[in-house]
Amino acid sequence: MSPAKQVRFWLIGFALFAVALWVLSGMLLPFVTGLAIAYFLDPLVDRLEAVRLPRWLGTTLVLLFFVLVLAAVVVLLLPLVQAQVLLLIETLPHYAAIVRERVEPLVARALEEMSPEDVERLRTAAGQHAGEAVVWIGRVLRTILTGGMALFDVLSVLFITPIVAFYLLRDWDRLVGSVDAWLPRMHAPTIREQAREVDATLAGFLRGQATVCLALGVFYAVALSMAGLNFGLVIGLLSGLLSFIPYVGTLFGFAASTGLALIQFDEWWRVGLVVGIFLFGQAVEGNVLTPKLVGDRVGLHPVWVMFALLAGASLFGFLGVLIAVPVAAVIGVLTRFALRQYLSSPYYRGSGGPGGPGGPAVEGR
Repeated sequence: MSPAKQVRFWLIGFALFAVALWVLSGMLLPFVTGLAIAYFLDPLVDRLEAVRLPRWLGTTLVLLFFVLVLAAVVVLLLPLVQAQVLLLIETLPHYAAIVRERVEPLVARALEEMSPEDVERLRTAAGQHAGEAVVWIGRVLRTILTGGMALFDVLSVLFITPIVAFYLLRDWDRLVGSVDAWLPRMHAPTIREQAREVDATLAGFLRGQATVCLALGVFYAVALSMAGLNFGLVIGLLSGLLSFIPYVGTLFGFAASTGLALIQFDEWWRVGLVVGIFLFGQAVEGNVLTPKLVGDRVGLHPVWVMFALLAGASLFGFLGVLIAVPVAAVIGVLTRFALRQYLSSPYYRGSGGPGGPGGPAVEGR
């Protein structure tokens, strides 16, 4: 088969796969979630298998332990989170009144220095942008509820995901072997090399970043609660969870906790304590947690991760958020491979090759 026919074959196959993914996106959530759980837990099952434990028994024990830990966390945290959410609903009007009392004099003073025409333009622009913001928020919530968090999807995740995760985890090595046997023999070594690089990137980023999010969430929740900040537990946990998106978790937690501290506390040192908690957490994350647990060689730039998450959410809803980082890792690995091929090709070096006419000399490649 000629190279042109091979390229055409794989392009058609990729197009069919993309169409199938688009058509079936509404039902893939439990399967993608089960695949993600199996990928995360496979190293633990491999270790149990290395000590002569049957694969099915190791899978059962690891999944049972995972479910028990998850259930224990939910049982312990759910009452606390529920109590703080109810307290927030009760005290929200009081906080709104405090903000209005503090902001209204500043707004009135600013309006006194503006001309009537400027005031009218400001009111018109504010009303227009407020309406657009409400429409945008409603559209986002509707997309989330219909694209990945509907009641049927939640039930399917709860009941189907464990079954999918069990069978995938039990047969993981067999599935990998089958896929390896299907590779085109001429290109199998190259594909295996790129697959190993994708696996290293995903393992380094997903498992490492999940550990970073867990550590930050626990630290922020405990530290803010000890600082006496109302709703510190909820803000801290959300900050840790959102830390999966680079910088978003820290910015959200910093803005929410600082704004709440300004409303709640009269002493400036207590506000400074809340600010110091997030500055310390950001310093530990950037200098200790991320370098140690994630590393600098995963090949996923923070901007690329944010773009992938937003693009995935826009295209496939909650399912797109789940598959965004793996797809970004695959695209990143393939892009680096294509770049290496380009740098070693006559398109980059010139028709004469390295040092020849038509291209500069390239050393060390």
